[in-house]
Amino acid sequence: MSATAPPEIDHVDERLLRTSRLAKLLARPELGSVVGAIAVFLFFSVVADGFLRASSLGTVLYAASTIGIMAVPVALLMIGGEFDLSAGVLVTTSALVSAMFSYQMTANVWVGVGVSLLVTLAVGAFNGFMLTRTGLPSFIITLGTFLMLTGLNLGFTKLISGTVSTKSIADMEGFPSARKLFASEWTVGGVELKVTILWWFALVALATWILLRTRSGNWVFAVGGGADAARAVGVPVARTKIGLYLGVGFCAWISGQHLLFSFDVVQSGEGVGNELIYIIAAVIGGCLITGGYGSAIGSAIGAFIFGMTSKGIVYAEWNPDWFKFFLGAMLLLATLLNAWIRRRVEAVK
Repeated sequence: MSATAPPEIDHVDERLLRTSRLAKLLARPELGSVVGAIAVFLFFSVVADGFLRASSLGTVLYAASTIGIMAVPVALLMIGGEFDLSAGVLVTTSALVSAMFSYQMTANVWVGVGVSLLVTLAVGAFNGFMLTRTGLPSFIITLGTFLMLTGLNLGFTKLISGTVSTKSIADMEGFPSARKLFASEWTVGGVELKVTILWWFALVALATWILLRTRSGNWVFAVGGGADAARAVGVPVARTKIGLYLGVGFCAWISGQHLLFSFDVVQSGEGVGNELIYIIAAVIGGCLITGGYGSAIGSAIGAFIFGMTSKGIVYAEWNPDWFKFFLGAMLLLATLLNAWIRRRVEAVK
């Protein structure tokens, strides 16, 4: 008797399997936000007469950029599985440090700008260091930083200026050039555009390149998907998380300088609550609360939805109190839609 050989089985490397364009589209994190953006645009196009005017585009983009600049690093942080509840007040800290240092030291405002950058990066490094060293949740770490910065902003401003706002630095040396970089504007085809829009687009492009084209981007996704598993395959988890918090500090510096050089003075109580808006923009853009999934482009679309909603309500001449209702509804719908898309993608796989 002779044994018969078992039939050969064709093994196909799953990496060589072709994926349909529909499957690729459904796998994109920002798909839900794109659908939401189209819906919001069509809605306000109908109910708000001035929404489709060319001049309104600049207003909407400016509102989106002020949120979008911070939504980018917050989105990367969420992809890495962490939060930052101090991001809103850190923007105010950036502006206060720059203004008070320049005024009190009677120095060129660029000196204050430089000191402000060092301070915001130091706060970001502090958050990352405390997170990686203590093992406490980022919610607790950054909530503590939020409270400390809120107190420091108010306390130091009153101590140095005697009021809750800084002194004007509009007549100081270096102010015009700094304003040109952080708060200038220009007109294109009758549309007034702010320089923050360029900052926003540049940060989105940079963050997208980092996530999709660099080893550091792979580390961010790996850390968000599971820190222990990432560490086991050699990912520098601590360094990656500290880097993400440094990114938040850098973008807070940009937003803070825009705040200062747009209005000459800064109120010490500004920024409280904005950290939630940054997180909402990231979630609407497709970032998961659990980490490991999302995109910088999605955060930009989420910020654009914020801009359309905040200004669309004004153009529709509604009570602005409705804005928070729309924001909450969009957050819930976006989360549900993103969850549905994830299930569909997993089913296709």
